[in-house]
Amino acid sequence: MLISPALNAALREVRFDGDARLDTSGVRQAQAAAHTVPAADRMLHGPSERCAGTAGALGLRAEPEPALRGWDMGRWGGRRLAEVSGNEPEAVSAWLSDPSAAPHGGESLLELCARAGDWLDSTLRDAAGGGRVLAVVEPTVARAVLVHALDLPVPAFWRLDVPPLTLTELSGRSGRWNLRCGRPLSAGS
Repeated sequence: MLISPALNAALREVRFDGDARLDTSGVRQAQAAAHTVPAADRMLHGPSERCAGTAGALGLRAEPEPALRGWDMGRWGGRRLAEVSGNEPEAVSAWLSDPSAAPHGGESLLELCARAGDWLDSTLRDAAGGGRVLAVVEPTVARAVLVHALDLPVPAFWRLDVPPLTLTELSGRSGRWNLRCGRPLSAGS
């Protein structure tokens, strides 16, 4: 089970995340949704401030997992998409159209999907006896996990939306995953 973190200023401003904390509104939204989080045998969170803050606001006793770090956007980290698009239109076009491109000096989309897939596969090996795993992860990591789990073509990554504070559930096993998409974690659930 994957939970996307609550909103923060970087998301509202359409920035390549960097490592921005939750703002007050994001903390309140996560706290209000805490009672809707499903039970799990193992709880993890990506190492970003936003993932850790969301896990904390949801009341989870989650461990940080380095393999669940957000997409490494290199020198674009923390910058607005509009700014980068205006200054480097060819680089942004290559990044959006070529899964192996990393004009920002960080991770390519192929590398992100491979890393997320390796984590999912290793989680299965580690939990061979069963058990539910819940992880608070950046939306890009959730999308990459889905590309791997469902054996989608890598460009499908760009067609998957993972809104803030939603639960994405995978069940089954490697090679045969079932997906339950984007159930909102909200006070009304």
